[in-house]
Order: sequence, then C-alpha cells, then structure tokens
Amino acid sequence: GSCVAILTGHEGEISKTQFSPNGAKIITASSDRTCRLWDVETGECLQILEGHTDEIFSCAFNYEGDTVITGSKDNTCRIWKDNFFMPIDDQDEDD
Repeated sequence: GSCVAILTGHEGEISKTQFSPNGAKIITASSDRTCRLWDVETGECLQILEGHTDEIFSCAFNYEGDTVITGSKDNTCRIWKDNFFMPIDDQDEDD
C-alpha cells in the first residue's frame, strides 16, 4: 500500500491512535497534553481536545463513536462528548 495522508500538528510524541467505529475519524493522544481528532479522508485536524495538564497516554472512542475518553499522567481521565467533543463538565455549565 501507499501512504494516503500524513497527520501533522502534535508538538510532542504520539502515544496512542485509534479509528472511530465507523472509520471516518482518528484520534491521537500526545505528550503535548492534547488529543486531536482527524478526518480520515482529508487528513485534516478537526479539533484539538485540550485541558489535561500533563501527557495524554491513552484515548479511545466508545462503540457509537460519539464519546472519547482520554487518560493522562495528570492522574485524570476526561470524557468528551460529540457536540464537538467538549468536556462533559463544560457542557453542563450551559444548561
């Protein structure tokens, strides 16, 4: 096979990658304290999930692909929902 896209943008080592359940998106976790959401077809970064204060070493989609969990060396996990993956605690403030 041939390389169809190069995902660039992280400023640190990438520790984890995962395809969404439908295969349309990819998430990447990095030592730069961010998780990025990518479009598989274009390689475009769709969103940067920010908020951890240390390296993110794990990330995963749920089975529906509308929720992401990130795990960090800051001793926290964050859960991000798909109305564009805002942290759950930030969504509640809008109610």
